Order: sequence, then structure tokens, then C-alpha cells
Amino acid sequence: MVSLFENFPNRKNTRSAKWDMVEKLYGANNVQPMWVADMDLTIAEAMKQALKNRVDHGIFGYTVTDDEINKHVQQWILTQHQWEIEKDWIVYSPGVIPTLHMAVLTQTNPGDKIAIQTPVYPPFFELIKTHDRELVQNPLIYQDNYYTIDFDDLENSFKQGVSAFILCNPHNPVGRVWTKEELEQLAKLCLQYDVTILSDEIHADLIYPGHKHIPISSLSEEVNQQTITCLSPTKTFNIAGLQVSYAIIPNEKRRKAMNKAFRKYGMNHINTLGITAIEAAYTEGKDWLDQLMQLLERNRDLVVDAFAARDEITAVQPEGTYLIWLDCTNMKLEQAELKKFMQEKAKVGLNDGVSFGEKGQGFMRINIASPTNYVQEGINKIIAALDELK
Repeated sequence: MVSLFENFPNRKNTRSAKWDMVEKLYGANNVQPMWVADMDLTIAEAMKQALKNRVDHGIFGYTVTDDEINKHVQQWILTQHQWEIEKDWIVYSPGVIPTLHMAVLTQTNPGDKIAIQTPVYPPFFELIKTHDRELVQNPLIYQDNYYTIDFDDLENSFKQGVSAFILCNPHNPVGRVWTKEELEQLAKLCLQYDVTILSDEIHADLIYPGHKHIPISSLSEEVNQQTITCLSPTKTFNIAGLQVSYAIIPNEKRRKAMNKAFRKYGMNHINTLGITAIEAAYTEGKDWLDQLMQLLERNRDLVVDAFAARDEITAVQPEGTYLIWLDCTNMKLEQAELKKFMQEKAKVGLNDGVSFGEKGQGFMRINIASPTNYVQEGINKIIAALDELK
């Protein structure tokens, strides 16, 4: 089944952020890129054909999302996540981060406090500061190679007047898929203190066996009205460059405010090929996704097992996403030295843990969404470099 992903596509000289910025980012062109969250895997054949057919049509005028597209989104969410949504709740946008920007603008006011759970996806920090909101950090608890939520600290933050809370589920970079019990406790606090939930669930479809993604908005009608959920097929189907996403906003007042903001900033259209891709993904992409998850599970186990035999680095086993958080604290290196080790000694380009917040000190993030032999090559390089330290 995984043979679909054995061939490695040549991505150089395609203006790929991952491949064509290696020298600029890492100071040398012989560094193996395993950083930004896209895949070194070709998309589903049915999606490729749908895009080819659209290109062959030869006209790329203004394109709309209609009820047919809405039905595909509704069916996907119902089938994948057992959440029944109304078509009127769907608001399309060019991406999850633009949606979060609009949400911060419309659901909070300048000076308001917004809470995030660190270490977390770097753009969260910027989008809060950009709009003159106050950043409140609720650091996750890291113990025994596992992350949990510090609910006492979160409640104390809410008591100080937090206006909105950005949830990352599945969590990037630590890979947790929050349980129903954890989500219920989060939701209870948000309702108690009237905190708007902005839920980034872009990795929702990338879940490993034994775990289940639960949209926080699906917990109850009360939580539903309190939440803006951000979703997209882009991470699932490797189409980030097509810039298509959607928010699910059941609360009419919140939805009207978001639509007004998107129109105000000229972001109320998504591109033609993005619309084509979302339809093809949600109608013909499931088999491809099933095979992808087999590959990712194999790659995850490869990485976790390889470092389990080492003292210097521990791989935090993800429950979802194709990203693995590497605990390098036993190497006893300053962060600058750790980065230098990875790119100059191991010659592997990873994400710097500190970009995810202060709690990322001593950590790096690795992307495993590539053919297995490529992931093995990167891990071998890191292990060989570790051996040279002895």
C-alpha cells in the first residue's frame, strides 16, 4: 500500500520554500530539508487529474464556492469527525492564519488578552502582537516525554480577563490529540469566563491509530456558539500552495462580523484551483489519505525507535500530524549550538524549537512527510553526528 509514496519527487528549482531556500536559511546547499510543514509526496492522482482538467478549460475568472462544495465539506466533516454542520456556518478563506487574523480583529479589541499554549505554532505569537493584543502564555506541562494542559494556570489567566483562547488541536509541534475529557475541561473554563475559542484544527485528518480528533465545537450547542473552528484540506492533501481553507462559525453574529472583515480586506474570494482541489480531495482523496497514514505511521515509528536507543535525543511520539518534536535537552547545548550541530554537523535542516516559544529551548521539530528512505537518511545523519561527539 505504501508503494504509492516510494518515489521521491524532485522539488528543486520549483520555487519551493522547503527546497529552494535551503542555502539562505541554513548557510549551505547540502543541508537536507526536513522543516516546513508540507510533504515530499505527490498528491492523489484523482486530484491531479481534476486540476489538469480545470487548467485545460483555459479560463480562470472569478470563481465561487456553491452549495455543491458546501455539501462536500459537510460530508467530509461528518464522515471523518462525526460532526454535523450547517452549510451556512462555512466561511471560506485563503488560509487558516488569515482566518485567525480576521478572528482576532472581529472577536477581540485592542489591548485584549489572548491566551495560547506554548510551545506552539510560531504565527500565533505574531498575529496577537500585530493587532495590539496582549499575549498570555499557558505553557504545557512536559513530563515523562508527554505533554498535558496546565488547567490551574489556564484558569488563573482567564480570571485576569482573557478575551480569546487559541486552541491548537492536533497540537503543533508536540503532536497531542486532545482527548474528549481535556476538551470538555477547556470548554468549561472558556464558557465560565466567557472566553472566545479560536480553534486551529488544520491537522485534524492526520491522526494515528488509537487516537481520535474531536472538534471542540462539537461538544455542545453552548460550546458551538462560543467557537470559531479553522479547517483546511491543505495539510491533509499536500496542497498548501493552493491557499484554500474554511472556518466553521455557527454563531450568526460572529459569522457576519467575519464575513464583513474578509470583504473589507479583499479576502472574500479563494482561487479557482483551490476550489477544484477541495472538491477533488473531499470526494476522491480518502484512499490516498489512508495510504498516507500508513506511511506516516511507519515513519513515526522509525524516528521514535531510532532515538529510543540514544541518550542524547528523545522523540516525543505524536498522536497526530506529520511533525515530530525532538527533545535534545540531554545534549546540554545552548540553542544556537544545537541549531549549528543539526545544520553543520548532521547537515539536516530542522525547525528551531525556540521559534515555538521559550518552552522550545533544547528542542527541534522534524517533518516526516517524505518517502521512508528519505526520513531514514535524515535520522542516520543525526545519529552519525551524535556518534562523532563521543
